[in-house]
Amino acid sequence: MANFSKASLKPEPDSRIGEIKCMFNPTTLEVSKANTWKTADEWKNSAPNLIFDRGQSGKLNVDLTLDTTDSGEAVTDYTNKILQLMEVESLPSIEDPKSKVDRPPWVQFCWGRSYSFKSVVTSATVTFTYFSSAGKPLRATAKLALEQYEPETQSRDKSEWPLQNPTSYTPEVHRLHTVKAGETLDRIAFEHYGDSALWKAIARSNRILDPLDLTVGTHLQIPEREAVENAR
Repeated sequence: MANFSKASLKPEPDSRIGEIKCMFNPTTLEVSKANTWKTADEWKNSAPNLIFDRGQSGKLNVDLTLDTTDSGEAVTDYTNKILQLMEVESLPSIEDPKSKVDRPPWVQFCWGRSYSFKSVVTSATVTFTYFSSAGKPLRATAKLALEQYEPETQSRDKSEWPLQNPTSYTPEVHRLHTVKAGETLDRIAFEHYGDSALWKAIARSNRILDPLDLTVGTHLQIPEREAVENAR
C-alpha cells in the first residue's frame, strides 16, 4: 500500500504546544468561505442590486481518529494536546506583534505539501469510543471547527489551500476511499468512475500488487477520472 504523508496540526511558533501529528489521516475535510452583501437603500425593481460589504473568515471542519489499542497507552495523551489548542497563552498580538496578549494559539492543518490558512479552534468535541477492561480510554474521535485567523496575503504560495484540494499533495487531485468489508478494486472503480475496468488506475495510485488483498479500513487514493483517461 502507498505510504500516505501524515496530516498534522501545527500551532504558531510562539506557542508552548508542539506539532500534533495525526494518527490516521481524515477521509474528508470541509472548507467553506462566505461573503456578506447588502442591498441598496432604495430599489424599484423586482429584486435589488447587491453591494459587496465584506469578506468573512474561511472555515475548516475536520474529524480525526485517535487510537492507542496497539501500544496500550491512554489515548488521552493525544486528546489532551488537541484540547490545549483552546487554552489561553501569552502570545503576540495580531495588531502589534511586539506586544503580548492572552489568547489561544492559531494553528495550521497540514497534509503533505498542502496546508490551511492560519486558524483558531472555535470548537473541539472529543468522544471516547473504546476502553480497556480496566477502563482506560484507547480510542477517540475529535471533531474540530477552525476559523480563519487573519486575511490571506497576495503572495500566498500556490501549494496552500483552499486554493487546491486539501487531500492533494501530487499534481493530480485525488479523493480518498475507505475500504469496507466485501469490497474489491473493480467494485470501488465502478462506484467512483462507473467503469469497473478502471480498477488498475486505483491499484497503480496505491501501489497495490494484489488487487484481491484489501484490508478493511484502509484509505485508498482515488485519482480523478480525467487524469485516469489521459493516462490511458
